[in-house]
Amino acid sequence: MSDRLPGFSTLAVHAGAQPDPTTGARATPIYQTTSFVFNDADHAASLFGLQAFGNIYTRIGNPTNAVLEERVAALEGGTAALAVASGHAAQVVVLQQLLQPGDEFIAARKLYGGSINQFTHAFKSFGWNVVWADPDDIASFERAVTPRTKAIFIESIANPGGSITDIEAISTVAAKAGVPLIVDNTLASPYLIRPIDHGADIVVHSLTKFLGGHGNSLGGIIVDAGTFDWSTGGKYPMLSEPRPEYHGIRLQETFGNFAFAIACRVLGLRDLGPALSPFNAFMILTGIETLPLRMQKHCDNAKAVAEFLAGHPAVASVSYAGLASDKYNRLARKYAPKGAGAVFTFSLKGGYDAGVNLVSKLQLFSHLANVGDTRSLVIHPASTTHSQLDDAAKVKSGAGPDVVRLSIGIEDKEDLIADLEQALGA
Repeated sequence: MSDRLPGFSTLAVHAGAQPDPTTGARATPIYQTTSFVFNDADHAASLFGLQAFGNIYTRIGNPTNAVLEERVAALEGGTAALAVASGHAAQVVVLQQLLQPGDEFIAARKLYGGSINQFTHAFKSFGWNVVWADPDDIASFERAVTPRTKAIFIESIANPGGSITDIEAISTVAAKAGVPLIVDNTLASPYLIRPIDHGADIVVHSLTKFLGGHGNSLGGIIVDAGTFDWSTGGKYPMLSEPRPEYHGIRLQETFGNFAFAIACRVLGLRDLGPALSPFNAFMILTGIETLPLRMQKHCDNAKAVAEFLAGHPAVASVSYAGLASDKYNRLARKYAPKGAGAVFTFSLKGGYDAGVNLVSKLQLFSHLANVGDTRSLVIHPASTTHSQLDDAAKVKSGAGPDVVRLSIGIEDKEDLIADLEQALGA
């Protein structure tokens, strides 16, 4: 190509990929191998010592995965990325580089229920402590900062309620505190929102959702914005101090604006081991090629369905930022002008029982614990994804007893509305 910067749809198809040099294959091959042959002893030593880039062992890196990493980094506007086995794995690997036992991180209270559970319970065994803040009250993030704070974690579009988070405002708090802002961009995808453009230092995804898009492969990814100075104040010794396992090199000093991605690979993925299989990387790459087409259809359908529900007599309220009346519509217009996403919730006048009943009556919607599929999905969070929370925490996270979550697919919107209409009538 010329010097022209490729557009988003072009990057979704081409970024990171070249025809296979051996066979000429146009699609990225699945390099289904555990390990790779070294040229000689010196080559092997240079790879293990981080003095050269290359393939060693698929747990640490694989050529199929590398194409996926480069593609998502390009779509997000980051310097480098690391693919891992799931979105949850991405969160563990990211925070392992940032936190020591006894350290804290601040998290938005409106998050996916599995993340709330992971942060509250699983991370305690590492000595990592979460402090909750309200994304509707930016000052609550400022109040939560202490000398032990090492990061702030938010979702760009919150799961399950679809609320939009003011990324720029929270990035200002993070910058003032001298800590990185981590943004889970799963529900938006970079087609709708690019958090790095608004001040994020690290972006994570569950690739399982909209990026893969077809409900067939688990995966997660970490994107390094290359914007944070890891040497500041000695807060992040994993990046700023000599690494004994790599002959004393300092990762920030050696790798500059992609040092965090390197740390996640050679200190996190190498030792914790949540590797993404090359087959799943191939499947997710294939999904990403149609991301712009799918996301626009998802959003257009979601707005039509939300408008229908907002006018139905059995529905108490609809939480969808794409509606002009929604409290997050202003933020949606600022951050996601192409659409407010495809995951949202609504409340039924009949409460808990009505939510459970609706789920059982739907026919086209699939009742399962996932979002971001080509198919439309439904779940009652209070009895499933958020059931581990107490009632007060369910309400605070947007998953009260009367709430139903929809993930709108790419079917004909008229069919989705007809299915909801019959189920609500029943």
